[in-house]
Amino acid sequence: MQKSGISDLDVAALVAAGLVKASDKVKILGYGTLTSKVTIKAHAVSASAKAAIEAAGGSVELV
Repeated sequence: MQKSGISDLDVAALVAAGLVKASDKVKILGYGTLTSKVTIKAHAVSASAKAAIEAAGGSVELV
């Protein structure tokens, strides 16, 4: 996300990009590092992912 300049990510964007089906459930996992603020809207998020997102100044919303 950081290399692409995207700061907001939601399920609809993933569906539009063809990465998931509309019926899929999306869970964000805490793998890697974040250096910029992001806003995530997903069905589930791991504790480590939530901590990393919030530590970078971002936010998580469960849908």
